[in-house]
Amino acid sequence: MHSFVYNVPVKVYFGQNQLGHLGEELKRYGTRVLMTYGGGSIKRSGLYDTIVAEIKQAGLELFELSGIEPNPRIDTVREGAKICKEKKIDVLLAVGGGSTLDATKWIAAGACVDHDPWDFLDRSKLAPVEKALPVLDVLTLAATGSEMDGGGVITNPETHEKLGRIVSPTLLPKVSFLDPSVTYTVSKYQTACGSADILSHVMEQYFNLEPDLYMLDCFMEGLMKTVIKYAPMALAQPDNYEARANLMWASSWAINGFITGGKQQAWSCHPMEHELSAFYDITHGLGLAILTPRWMEYCLDETTVSKYVQFGVNVFGIDSSLDPMEIARQSIKAVSNFLYDTLGLKRTFTEIGIDRTHFQTMAKRACNNGTLPGFKPLKQSDIEKIFEMCL
Repeated sequence: MHSFVYNVPVKVYFGQNQLGHLGEELKRYGTRVLMTYGGGSIKRSGLYDTIVAEIKQAGLELFELSGIEPNPRIDTVREGAKICKEKKIDVLLAVGGGSTLDATKWIAAGACVDHDPWDFLDRSKLAPVEKALPVLDVLTLAATGSEMDGGGVITNPETHEKLGRIVSPTLLPKVSFLDPSVTYTVSKYQTACGSADILSHVMEQYFNLEPDLYMLDCFMEGLMKTVIKYAPMALAQPDNYEARANLMWASSWAINGFITGGKQQAWSCHPMEHELSAFYDITHGLGLAILTPRWMEYCLDETTVSKYVQFGVNVFGIDSSLDPMEIARQSIKAVSNFLYDTLGLKRTFTEIGIDRTHFQTMAKRACNNGTLPGFKPLKQSDIEKIFEMCL
């Protein structure tokens, strides 16, 4: 069991009618605010008007950057950093899901340097992130957990790269506003993809053979059971507050560092999926949903089966008296059924227009031309086989 440091100083306003505190919180960090957001959904829902009114009432000066993409692009980060410098922005307010938050964090860092923001993420450079403008956020989608972590993922379409980096505490949001009722208008598709993303975040850390705190495994099992219970409710009843609240808070705790504990292990499905969405610009949660059961199947052997047994029995209630390999197979089937039948997500690459054209390149990049040291270490050839299983 490893030692660890846990420090996530993000102030969270959780629940309805909390935006009355937005102006006062922004004011702590300055008077010139850059609000970032994606498409027009926050305007259609009325959230935009509410936020603008709070900012104006606080006597703050507002600037805007809209159109942040679902897989945020480095050009958008560059544009945002330029605005921050030209307008002498004091504080950024991200309104949206993980894509908007991720882009905004790197805008905040890019505003404090003279070099290209891509240098922060480029594997050949990895420029230090020593300073960033303060970031606050109003979350509109439960998925990535960016509201409580110090990192973000950015796409570079020119190089077909999608790269991320964790830089805590520099890139941690100062304050996050989490109102589950804001997510009532999220589409069924995005709710399903977000739920798959939350589940994957937990599974990437749960499937680990290193000994660690028993309570953290119990906590992770509780998070996974929460997603499995409440995602179908949110799909059936979009305005079910209990369902939306459970998904939103589970999203935050799935990736804020708490469940990592002392385990040291690289993730597997996320690096593979980042290559998919870098080349094909697909929804992140959908890519993870297609990959995860195949990755589970590929990694199953006599050395790893014990974790599948623990997972299947404690999360899905599979009969513990069965043969371990049978429990493992049933657990993989249960995950597949949840992702494809319950959430209604596509099962294969073929269904979403992905063929094997870029498999070799994507696999090579996913393991950084070496080995992906996850639950079961994966070389390029292993990753290519997993991609093949997804066709």
